[in-house]
Amino acid sequence: MLLGALCLAALVLALRYRAGAQQRGASSAREAAAARDRPVPVLVVAVEQRDVPLYLEGLGTVAAYNTVTVRARVEGRLDAVRFTEGQAVRRGDVLAQIDPRPFAIAVRQAEAVAARDRALVANHRRALDRARALLAQQIGAQAEVDAALGAFEQAQASLRADEAQVAAARLNLDFARITSPIDGVTGLRQVDVGNVVRPGDVNGIVLVRQVDPIAVMFSLPQDELGRINAEMARGALPVEVFSRDGATRLGVGSLAVIDNQINQATATLRLKAVFAHPGRALWPDQFVKTRLLLTTARGAVVVPAAAVQRGPQGTFAYLVGSDQRVSVRPLRVGRIEGEQAIVAEGLRPGDRVVVEGASRLRAGALVQTRAGRAP
Repeated sequence: MLLGALCLAALVLALRYRAGAQQRGASSAREAAAARDRPVPVLVVAVEQRDVPLYLEGLGTVAAYNTVTVRARVEGRLDAVRFTEGQAVRRGDVLAQIDPRPFAIAVRQAEAVAARDRALVANHRRALDRARALLAQQIGAQAEVDAALGAFEQAQASLRADEAQVAAARLNLDFARITSPIDGVTGLRQVDVGNVVRPGDVNGIVLVRQVDPIAVMFSLPQDELGRINAEMARGALPVEVFSRDGATRLGVGSLAVIDNQINQATATLRLKAVFAHPGRALWPDQFVKTRLLLTTARGAVVVPAAAVQRGPQGTFAYLVGSDQRVSVRPLRVGRIEGEQAIVAEGLRPGDRVVVEGASRLRAGALVQTRAGRAP
């Protein structure tokens, strides 16, 4: 009797547990279905068709277009410095003055020697004329004419040597006045007034750098050589220069030359761009970011790079339909350019793609969209 009552109670409990489990399962199924139909908030952007500039980016260093170490060309005491450090100078501007007195004296000495030999030449000319006149009158001998001619020519040779010495002395006097060989900006003075300067001084007097125009040396991967050469054959290629953090554009120039060798250690190619009228935005030895405009893709289909997803089957994007549900659209991406991707196949202008919130999506999911703006 007692055993039967216990069995009946156990059966009732089992039936109640089973009914509760079925109710919980049905509730979970309803909750899952509701979760599947709950809209996922996403940011969508419309696919565009437009011209896209294609850039090659690299790191570079600003270099002076010309650099000259101004040195003394004669030895002497430095009497005066005629420039201010950091001053803009023109070609021919006087930068310094060496004591000119020794060179002026040398000029007068050379001129005196030349004047003496010039008189000697005149004397030998008259002697030659007399010897020829006597020979014509059959009074003199041919030997006398030959001797007079030899003396005259020797005197002329001496005079030419004297005139060369005068020119050299005047040149040294001119070298005592040190001028700038190029247009540029002076650096820090390397020697003070009163010191003896010599042509062999390593540091010279001052460093002058030409900063207008100015050059930028930068590197790109060697694999881009063929494309760069092909585009250079069509015309000049613009180069933009930005600050090291990439926030400020410092100038726009053009590609001037490709180096004639490749750096084997880094597999990079060195290029040189020239910038006219840079002001003080570009300065020698400054580190910059460069951007070479290689070409422009006309009528390209463009989406934000964030819309491109990657999976086991390759690249794809979540496409939002008119019913606010997403579908998976396989893509073939031609190129990623900064924050935008050029799509070769898979999308058309006007399609709406998801750029934020894709991690919670699956095919057929319901979405709640908010519009974004393409970069």
